[in-house]
Order: sequence, then C-alpha cells, then structure tokens
Amino acid sequence: MQAGTATPTRTEVPVDGPAGSLLGFYNELLNFPGARAAVVLLFLAFGAVVSRYAIRLLGRPIARRFVRQSVAQTVLRGVHVGIILLFGFVGLGAAGIELGNIVLSVGVFSAVVGIILAPIVGSIINGLFVLADQPFEIGDMIELAEGTTGFVDDITLRYTKVFTMDNTFAVIPNSVIRDDLVKNYSAEDERTRLQVDVAVTYESDVETARRLIERAAADCEDVIEGGPDIRIGTARYPAKPTCYIDQFGDHGIHLRLRYWARRPYKLLTVRSKVQTEVWRLLNEEGVDVTIPYPHQHLVFDETSGVADVRVDASQEPSDRSGPADRN
Repeated sequence: MQAGTATPTRTEVPVDGPAGSLLGFYNELLNFPGARAAVVLLFLAFGAVVSRYAIRLLGRPIARRFVRQSVAQTVLRGVHVGIILLFGFVGLGAAGIELGNIVLSVGVFSAVVGIILAPIVGSIINGLFVLADQPFEIGDMIELAEGTTGFVDDITLRYTKVFTMDNTFAVIPNSVIRDDLVKNYSAEDERTRLQVDVAVTYESDVETARRLIERAAADCEDVIEGGPDIRIGTARYPAKPTCYIDQFGDHGIHLRLRYWARRPYKLLTVRSKVQTEVWRLLNEEGVDVTIPYPHQHLVFDETSGVADVRVDASQEPSDRSGPADRN
C-alpha cells in the first residue's frame, strides 16, 4: 500500500426498490397500537399449527423409541411447547421487541411470581421423579392411600389423572401422589391374592369345612384353581385355594381361605362370588358344619344378688305397665 492513500470505509446503503418500500411500510404498521402484540400472536398461532404437524410426524418414532407411554407423551408435550416458544421468540424479534428488556422485567418480578409458582415447580420436579421411578404406568390399576381405586389415565409433569371405579376423574398433584402409599395391582403380574375368614363351631367337622371352603373358591371362574406355585420375591405361595386354621376363638374355630384372583379389576365381585359359594356348600344337607354366631349365658349364684324377671304372655304390649305406673 502506498503512503498517503486512504483506507476505504464501510457505509450503510439504504435499501431501495420494492423491498425497501415494504420494509418501511412494515415499520410504520408496527407503530400502530396493538400491532406488535398482533405480530407476536400471529407467530404463536403459526407455531401451534407447525407443532401439531410435527407431533403427527414424530409421534410414531418417539413411541417406538420409548417403551413407556407416559414418557413418550411427555416428550411429545415438550416438542409441542418448544416449537411454540421458538416461534414466540421469532415473533418478538419480528415485532421489534428486544429480549434484553424482557429478561430484565422478568428478573424484577421473579421473586414475587416465584412464591406463587413454587407449588407448581414442586409438582413438576416430583413428576420427573414419578416418570423416572416408574411406580405405575398408564393403564395400571392403583389404589391410593385414602382408598380411591382406579386406572391411571394420564401422567404429566404436574399431575396424575386417575379414572376411578365410580366413573369419576381424580386429578392428583405429583407432589401428593409421590409422598402417599400407592398400591399397584397391575405391575408386571395382575394376579392378586385375596382372603376370606370363616368361623365354624367347635362341634363341626373342621376338615370337611376346610375342604368345602377350598372347593368353593376353586369353582369360581375368576379364581386360579391350581398350577405351579406363585413366586413373589424369594417366597413361593400355593396357586390353588388353601384354607388354614387361623385361631381358636371364643365362639368357634377361625378358618382363613387364601386364593388368587386372575385379574384385579373386580375384586369385590370375586370375593362376593367366593363367599356365596362358601355359604351354599356349608349349608348343604348332610354337611356337619355350623357357622356360629355370638351368644351369651348369664349365670346367677348367691354372690350375684337377686334378679326379678317375669314374662307374662297373657298381657298385651299396650297393657303392660312399669313399676312407676303400678305404684
């Protein structure tokens, strides 16, 4: 480079032609009240449409990638929200709104909003733990701590929706459902063990009673009547109905029947069928088995005082009078 020569400088060149005219017209439109908000809303609406088609396109690949349905649905919800937020940020830039101002304003009231959003954030964190720990899955039958029983209909980051047996929906925050005791009847093995307690008198034929009670359960179609032992952990339990002598009570011998239901969806119905069959077999003619009922005998001696008891069957109930009336 020769001495004395000046270095060329870069200057802004205005946009001429149709493009410049359209850009100037667009900038003038943004000055109208509500125009910037309309631009952002337009981009958000367009992002919602794009996200809908993206979910249709990615739905099957994501469902094949994740075995658990709840995780796949959570990923699809994340894709849906992410695309809408992306178009929202693009819309803010198109409307001439600087992100720095938005971040500054968010930092100002974040302390106030944080107190309000703390429970929601807690539910989201617990939702991540629910998805990671896998205590239940969509379609499983569960029982909550307060006794609510139903099927898991949906699992989100904030709540779990349970379709109860009473044909109602229970929406439970994940922070609550993670801390409570939850019984899962459908996890891996749907077979559920139930029990029925039956008492017979001491004069009854106990072995006959046990045999008939076991037969009553085996005759029900919803009960597993036999087969290999069922393994739970390291323990093994007989698959066929088994009646045990539980204890010797005040009014009779307490028997306990244990049996396995094939499916956990109608446990009360299965238990009712088994008890109905037990009652029928124990009351058949020629069966030397009697179901006791509580009764008491009152014995008086010289240390018990005097009990003056009269029963006059000749008097009508309306004519009977008490001691105060006779005086």
